[in-house]
Amino acid sequence: MSSREAVAPVRRGPDVALTIGAALTLLAALIPLLRVVAPGWWFAGTLLMVALIFAAGYVARRFALPAVAVTLIEAGVWLVLLTLMFGRSTALLGVIPTPATFRSVPPLLEAAAQEIALGAAPLAAGVPLSFMTIAAVGVLAMVIDHVVLTARMPLLAAVGLIAVSLIPAIAVPGEVEVTSFVLLAAGILFLLRAETRTREAGRVQSSTAPSGVSAVASGIGAIAVVVAIAATPLLPVAEAQPGAGFAPRGNSIDPSLELGSDLRQPRESEVLRVRTDASTTPYLRAATLSEFTGRVWLPDVGGTTPLEDGLEEVDVNDDVRVTEYTTSVEIVDLTSRWLPISYPAVQVDGLEGTWAAMMENRTVVSEEFASNRQTYEVVTHLPRPTLEQVRGAEAGLGIAPDHTKSVPAQVPAIVVDLARQVTAGTTTDYDALVALQRWFRGGEFTYSLDAPVDDSFDGTGLQAMAEFLEVKSGYCVHFASTFALMARVLEMPSRVVVGYLPGTSTGESVDGETVFSVMSSQLHAWPEVHFEGIGWVPFEPTTGLGVPTTFAPASVPVTPDGTDVEPQNADGATPAPTSSIPPGEPGGPPLVGSSGVEAAPFDPLPILAAALVIALLLAVPGVFREVRRRTQIAAARAGDAGAAWRELQETALDMGIAVPASESPRALGKRLVSAHGAPPDAVAALVEGIERSSYARNGNHQFGHGPQLADAAIAARVGMMTAADGRHRLLAIAAPRSLLIRPGSVYADGSMTPAASR
Repeated sequence: MSSREAVAPVRRGPDVALTIGAALTLLAALIPLLRVVAPGWWFAGTLLMVALIFAAGYVARRFALPAVAVTLIEAGVWLVLLTLMFGRSTALLGVIPTPATFRSVPPLLEAAAQEIALGAAPLAAGVPLSFMTIAAVGVLAMVIDHVVLTARMPLLAAVGLIAVSLIPAIAVPGEVEVTSFVLLAAGILFLLRAETRTREAGRVQSSTAPSGVSAVASGIGAIAVVVAIAATPLLPVAEAQPGAGFAPRGNSIDPSLELGSDLRQPRESEVLRVRTDASTTPYLRAATLSEFTGRVWLPDVGGTTPLEDGLEEVDVNDDVRVTEYTTSVEIVDLTSRWLPISYPAVQVDGLEGTWAAMMENRTVVSEEFASNRQTYEVVTHLPRPTLEQVRGAEAGLGIAPDHTKSVPAQVPAIVVDLARQVTAGTTTDYDALVALQRWFRGGEFTYSLDAPVDDSFDGTGLQAMAEFLEVKSGYCVHFASTFALMARVLEMPSRVVVGYLPGTSTGESVDGETVFSVMSSQLHAWPEVHFEGIGWVPFEPTTGLGVPTTFAPASVPVTPDGTDVEPQNADGATPAPTSSIPPGEPGGPPLVGSSGVEAAPFDPLPILAAALVIALLLAVPGVFREVRRRTQIAAARAGDAGAAWRELQETALDMGIAVPASESPRALGKRLVSAHGAPPDAVAALVEGIERSSYARNGNHQFGHGPQLADAAIAARVGMMTAADGRHRLLAIAAPRSLLIRPGSVYADGSMTPAASR
């Protein structure tokens, strides 16, 4: 029989499973894009584009059209769909593009480029960015369809899809999205498996053909995915140094506080520089969050006016003094549509681009421009009531918006009970809030970026708050959000603010004002409560960070700029003396780094746990091989000559020795004896056993001298292991190749290692 007759041609017709798998894998690769572009109608358009292009390709292949025709049909679908979505007004019949339609494309691309260059993630996709995204995904869909379905090169497509999925992670660093990773990995494994099976189905299988190679490869890939998901969270994460790494979009601010995932940023770099003529450097706010859904705090939106129209004056009671100061801010590395400013701002000068102010919370935002590299000045009018005035005011907002006082259903009992217990005995709203602040900053709570993870309460919203109050350890998001909710439980309007701590002095001075440097790790959250006649009053419940809220009694004199001569505690008493105990020692203050974050002592347990997990994973192949060896030896002892011979072949494979299908048992045995130290008597017994069983009636592999076969297989392995060098012995035990490569397969033909060629 000629070779032309032996091998049938591989059929390249349409494959439903492969087409659907390629489309779904492409969509899985696009999921991380939602980190860069906010979800919107563009995503539905993307889904439609991918579905129609792959469907058109499948139908074209059903009619056995050439590859060029398939691509042209898909390009036609791409063009018509884009025209229908974005060019109906200039198209013929709404779907056929005209010269005017094509002329509208460059302005769209230019506007989209502006959105990307000046915007901050997640970008709000307008028409230009939606057009660019859907068009680019359509082109990518045509490429993937051609590479996978026409060229049958799924591995090349996999490389491209992985690169596409990594781009959003590089642009906006953050935690790994496990769901998209699993979907993408599963899709790639499916493509490889499905395409390999179509190739195998087109060939006539012979006894020497590789058996189950694609299944084994798919199994290895699936195991690798599981190991990556299980082991990666256990590995220690190295904190990048300032200026290290590649982050083309720089730092950003996501004001939607989803407890357990926000404000733990691995990248450390300088975000801005601040100087002020005030007596103390102020906090800089970026956004306020008033609506709490029970799971997440949502940033305030709407009600903006152009910044050039000016900001309203601060509305306070006539007897409340107001201090004016100016703060200069230089953005070093912060790409955000929310501008960090001091509060309450009445004037902002020096900004480039179009910015708007939310009068309700005096934050500054932009839909088109970003904060990076901006330099501006903020004039602030800060209400400074006396202790008597703030104690005499009620925590209220007149006709307050519901979202500043609303409490989610089914608030955990621990939140309600502790709010009432801690404030019991107080007679004013302010005293109740100070009691809460003092309780959070007392010795019961600790600040930690790791404790929430270690104690497994990186949940969301109410669940995280309840667990935080149980373990009494967390970071600013837990302190601020829990304080705000407790204030609402006590029927006081509250909100959470996201911004930056004051920073640390650089030692530099400009116009007599000290320059402070603010790092990315100083991104912070704190609560505010509104008092009638005074305004929103910030509090600082986070232990170890910032300065707690204080007001001086009317009897304390003030300087000409309106600042208190002698700082007072919230209750009017003088501050307690500083502890003489060294930081970090029992009874002393906590260790605090230059960024203002409490420095946790080195904990070797995560590293040891990761090392243990890695060691166990490395031992898995050896354990599986030992179980298989014992099973085959037991079968040989029962008289199975085939099991004894397979054990000899697999031992050779484990040591990197070729076991080709073209070599007879006698030839293989002779080579193992002469070149690899196998005992002659043991090998002779195994060769005799496999030959006799091979010619037995009905293919019966049972041999009458089972114990001798088992002993011979053991002796052959011992002899070959003794004769091998240390490296091959270690590989045979720790990384046995026989788990992946079968004797007689194309991968066992002698090209594995130098040992195989001897």
